[in-house]
Amino acid sequence: MEISLADADRIIARAIAKAEELNIRVSVAVVDAGGRLLAFKRMDGAAWNTIYGCQGKAIASVGFARPSAELQERADLPIFRGIIAAEGGHMIPHQGALPIMRDGYAIGACGVGGGTSQQDEECARAAIEGL
Repeated sequence: MEISLADADRIIARAIAKAEELNIRVSVAVVDAGGRLLAFKRMDGAAWNTIYGCQGKAIASVGFARPSAELQERADLPIFRGIIAAEGGHMIPHQGALPIMRDGYAIGACGVGGGTSQQDEECARAAIEGL
């Protein structure tokens, strides 16, 4: 089970459409089941640091098959810190990414950065609904 590039492109387009509706500028990353970048876009005017934030949130989300917001409270646990370190420190357990689930498995994730945490998650939710 994989997420296709065509799916990733549709996800990004939906996230950007939601960001435009919210009048925010974001970066959007779609990662595969292994947390590796499949597709990415940064809107004009989005801050440079959103590039890393959206990817890190997506990696955390797919790695634990959970919305990244659910990972925030566990982020300081030793086992969680160890997993983040072993993965290379790329995971960001912070609100703004959702896993892309198919048949009970996380096949990828969409991470958004640039708005408030809630707005980022709204964009990610709009992006993966109906996929």
